[in-house]
Amino acid sequence: MAGRTVLVTGGTSGIGRATAIRLAAMGARVGITGRDLGRTQRAAAEVASLAGAGSVDAFAADLSSQAEVRRLAAGVLQTYPRLDVLVNNAGGFWSHRHVTADGLEHTFALNHLAPFLLTSLLLDRLIESAPARVVTVSSGAQSMGKIDFDDLMGERKYSGQTAYNQSKLANVMFTYELARRLAGTGVTATALHPGMTNTSFSAEDPSRAFAPLVMVMRPFMKKPERGADTPVYLASSPAAEGLTGQYFANREAKKSNESSYDTAAAARLWQVSAGLVGMNS
Repeated sequence: MAGRTVLVTGGTSGIGRATAIRLAAMGARVGITGRDLGRTQRAAAEVASLAGAGSVDAFAADLSSQAEVRRLAAGVLQTYPRLDVLVNNAGGFWSHRHVTADGLEHTFALNHLAPFLLTSLLLDRLIESAPARVVTVSSGAQSMGKIDFDDLMGERKYSGQTAYNQSKLANVMFTYELARRLAGTGVTATALHPGMTNTSFSAEDPSRAFAPLVMVMRPFMKKPERGADTPVYLASSPAAEGLTGQYFANREAKKSNESSYDTAAAARLWQVSAGLVGMNS
């Protein structure tokens, strides 16, 4: 990865942090994002130290806010004359319905619309830097997801798990549609399930119903370093060169939710998403 530049969103902890450490240790110039500048700068220094790298760049942005996603993209473009890999890792789970500064349901806004918008804003730089890769962290929960075009924001009926499943399916459908649109550019797009990993995931608004189960399962969950294995593989391995429009788990291509292969639905999701973030489809 020497000479290559990588941006990892949500890189201050968990899988994102572990991914950043591994890629920086391989020689890449790495940037990480986090909501708080001070915390992100401290995390960047820790990542650089653990990776034996000279430095890691820190970018602060609350990705649930479209204005901050745009500001982040502008900062990245100003800082990096080339961008070889974008790892869309930031995401989360909220048991109760929250609304963002843009008036959108928080889970859909952060887990899907943020990577959709950020990738779109950085796409020209990725194409200029080709061969380049867009790696999006989805979840096995995508297999239970359904895109409810009539109630994307959960206004009629909200369930934290349903919203999460929908957002993770959206990650996969976005990846497949992106791969189709990028055909011939030298930029690939892949999505992945990192496996059940022991992180602070859902800590802000945990589900009381699932809390006891999580406590029981936690000792059996992967450490973040293992959870980062597939994203690191897709971001860096020569064996992953040219792989695009696929969903992975444990470094292997897997079948995703049957509905993720519906090209008409994926095109519709792209168009709706573009409208929600104020971009041309």
